[in-house]
Amino acid sequence: MSKVANVEVKIKETRGDISRLIKKFMKKCKKERVLEDYLDRRFYEKPSVKKRKAKIRAKAAARKAEAERNKELDIK
Repeated sequence: MSKVANVEVKIKETRGDISRLIKKFMKKCKKERVLEDYLDRRFYEKPSVKKRKAKIRAKAAARKAEAERNKELDIK
């Protein structure tokens, strides 16, 4: 089952400005990861591969957070 992303922007929110309407819509789509989910689901990925990729992403995020903490301590 895929999650449903209801992304809508009303013309009243942008006071009739079409360019702002489009920008706001694109921003909401990015926030909801509509395009990224579509691209991820184009091909089947085995659960073990998903787990492996998630583990790698988690390690990278932890490494980045650790670097940020060390950077803050070095500055002070």
